[in-house]
Amino acid sequence: MGIKDDAVEVRAQGWRTLAALHGLIEGELERALQAKSKLSVVEYTVLDALSRQDGWHMRMQQLARATALSPSATTRLVNRLEDRGLLTRILCDDDRRGIYTELTASGNSLLAEARPVHDATLERALDEAMAIPELAPLVDALPRLHART
Repeated sequence: MGIKDDAVEVRAQGWRTLAALHGLIEGELERALQAKSKLSVVEYTVLDALSRQDGWHMRMQQLARATALSPSATTRLVNRLEDRGLLTRILCDDDRRGIYTELTASGNSLLAEARPVHDATLERALDEAMAIPELAPLVDALPRLHART
């Protein structure tokens, strides 16, 4: 194995470590949010992203980027959340092809109920990850990464 191969392996190991941390956290969040609020992690992510917008709305393509979903998957997800009365769609006044997605009062209420569950579960999952030697350095780096944004 040459030097270049070693560098690739180091990056690959870093990626596997990141994927392991993500899997641990997402699994814990999925179980807790489903049990307490009947929300999936990605549904929570949509409600949370919308709540952080001035005026509580986003274009569909912005929402797709915020959730890391394809446009078609985002449309299906928005349909489900709209059917549950948690968000609504609004046509853009300047561009009739543009569609905004906006949080409803019910969506905001459910998010307020789910946020403490999400936050406590995330904190617990990160504490558990700190006890795993391979994951601890990555968890330790998270606050520094956030400070850079």
